[in-house]
Amino acid sequence: MHTITDMKNHSHPHTHSSDIEPFDPAHPERYAAAQRCTWVSVAINLVLTVLQLVVGYFGRSQALIADGLHSLSDLLSDFLVLFANRQSNRHADARHPYGHARIETAATLLLGSALAALGVGLLIAAGMKLQDPQSLQAVHPATLWVALLTLVAKEGLFHYLMAVAKRVRSQMLAANAWHSRSDAASSLVVLIGIAGNLMGFVFLDLIAAAVVGVMIARMGVKLAQEALSELIDTGLDAKEVKAIRDTLRNTPGVCGLHELRTRKMADNALVDAHIMVDPKISVSEGHYIAESARQAVLSRHHVLDVMVHIDPEDDRKVRPNAHLPDRSVLLERLSAQLNDASIKDRRVVFHYLDGKVDAEVYFPAQKLSAEEAAALQAQCNMLAGADEIFRSIQIHCSTAPE
Repeated sequence: MHTITDMKNHSHPHTHSSDIEPFDPAHPERYAAAQRCTWVSVAINLVLTVLQLVVGYFGRSQALIADGLHSLSDLLSDFLVLFANRQSNRHADARHPYGHARIETAATLLLGSALAALGVGLLIAAGMKLQDPQSLQAVHPATLWVALLTLVAKEGLFHYLMAVAKRVRSQMLAANAWHSRSDAASSLVVLIGIAGNLMGFVFLDLIAAAVVGVMIARMGVKLAQEALSELIDTGLDAKEVKAIRDTLRNTPGVCGLHELRTRKMADNALVDAHIMVDPKISVSEGHYIAESARQAVLSRHHVLDVMVHIDPEDDRKVRPNAHLPDRSVLLERLSAQLNDASIKDRRVVFHYLDGKVDAEVYFPAQKLSAEEAAALQAQCNMLAGADEIFRSIQIHCSTAPE
């Protein structure tokens, strides 16, 4: 028996396309939180970008200008987050049966790549200016106060975004929060560089600009690597995979488990597994066990969906069954070997196991005496012993209707 449980949308299993508005977010709470947080970030970054670039330019601080460009990249990334948040919250459709969560991952990849490029550019610019003594000059004291204001604003934004990201379990909001923390760290470096410049160590402003470039590039590379690993279907960590495996194995009716595979989908995961059940149970009971296993994983783990494949035996350790003939051919063969055309009208159950077939033939008790049944069973045992297809043929007599 081989069956696969139907794949359903975990969050909206009975949603019909006619019931969905042009935009109806799949996760309303997460969507609303991301929108609210991003607009807060937009407002803060807009103010900081203008202050840093204007004061940095007129105050002759390369570090503050670098941090201003960093804030500008934050502003652009905020708009990218707004777009990705809306698109990734759309429901699954015919072209995207697994939903649109990977849009969030793609946005994170773009954001990380942009940050890496910006960081390298700032590092190169600072390095070139350090080689030119004419570019070393004292900065205006106002730049120190702007750097301090930026540090406080960025650190506060980090704590706000991270708190919301943990509450709604959003990978993209968490990435944006850590982005703000990196901004706060870079602003601290800028503050130290400007303070050193004002104390007479004029080169420290450019050193701070170079350090900011390195920090931005490092964060960008990290975000891009994480997003890329998800896009190439990297599995969950070993601890979570073990927990899912234990959940499946502990489901009543599951006799074994193999080929458990996982892959990330934004802040969720997709799981597929092959579980083994008793090969002699009915198809409906096997499906029930599979559905029970699926629901157990969905309810106990942060998983978007689970596909469960039912096996009567371990495919990796037994001979394949695909070469065996289908039911109609088996019935013809069995009728010919037993010289009984009525076999095709009886209830016959075939079990495809280990490269051969076990057959069970049911006769009404009133049509077959005990002696006749014993003689027929002996004949079947002889046939099965020499047959290349049948491994066993069992005769059953029952008073129940066929």
